[in-house]
Amino acid sequence: MNIIETHNLTKTYGSFTAVHHLNLHIKKGTVYGFLGPNGAGKSTTMKMFLGLTRPTAGGFLINGLQYPKDRMTILKNVGSLIEEPAFYGNLSGRENLEIIRRILKLPKNSVDDALELTGLTQFSNRPAKKYSLGMKQRLGLAGALLGRPPLLILDEPTNGLDPVGIHEIRSLIRSLPEKLGCTVLVSSHLLPEIELMADDVGILNRGRLLFEGSMEKLREEAAMKGFPSDNLEETFLALVDEDNRKRRHMQ
Repeated sequence: MNIIETHNLTKTYGSFTAVHHLNLHIKKGTVYGFLGPNGAGKSTTMKMFLGLTRPTAGGFLINGLQYPKDRMTILKNVGSLIEEPAFYGNLSGRENLEIIRRILKLPKNSVDDALELTGLTQFSNRPAKKYSLGMKQRLGLAGALLGRPPLLILDEPTNGLDPVGIHEIRSLIRSLPEKLGCTVLVSSHLLPEIELMADDVGILNRGRLLFEGSMEKLREEAAMKGFPSDNLEETFLALVDEDNRKRRHMQ
C-alpha cells in the first residue's frame, strides 16, 4: 500500500521545468530517501505535497486523498520540516510547540508527547535561543510530530549539524515508522546518512526520476550497468553522470 503516489507530476516556471512527469510510489510505514543534486527538484516536489506551490500538470494522492480536492484534509495528516525551523527565541521549546498545537487544535497532551519522542523533555522550559543547532532541529521535528501525523516530510533535516547531531536525528527518523507507524519522506545530500536510514530511495536529476526502489535493487541495477554498487555515493554519482551525458548528446 502506497501513502504517496504521483502521476506525471510536473512543475514549470516559465520555460524552466523543475519537475518533469514524476511518478513516485512511497510505501506506508517506510523511510523513503529522496536524493538528487542541488536543483534536482526535490524541494519543489515536497512543496507541492504541502500545497506550498501548485503543480503545472499531473497530480498526486496522499493516503488515498486527491490534491487539490482534499487539500485541507491532506495537510492535517502531514507533519513537515522544510528548510530551517523558525522559532520565537525568547519563548521556551514547550511554549513554541504550544503555539503550533493551538493553531492545529490538537489535544493538550500532544506537546508532552512530541517532546518525549524527540528527547527534549528535560530542555522543554529552556528558551529556544539557547538551544544548540541539533536541539533546534529536534524542536523542528517535535513540531512536525505534533498529533502523530501518518506522514512526515523532512527536507534536509541534518543540514548544518555536527556528526553527533546527525547521528541523533538519523536514529530518531529511523525509529519513527516502528514507534508511530508513520511514513517518512526525507531528502538529503548526505548520501551515507540516507543509506543508513532509508528503506527505499528515489533518485532525481534535473526534475526526472532516474531510479526508485530498495537499496538492494539499486545495488543490483548499478552492478548490471557496471557502476560501483557497494557505496551509495559512488552509485548515485555514476547514475547522475550518465544521465547528464545522455542529455548532452540529445541537445
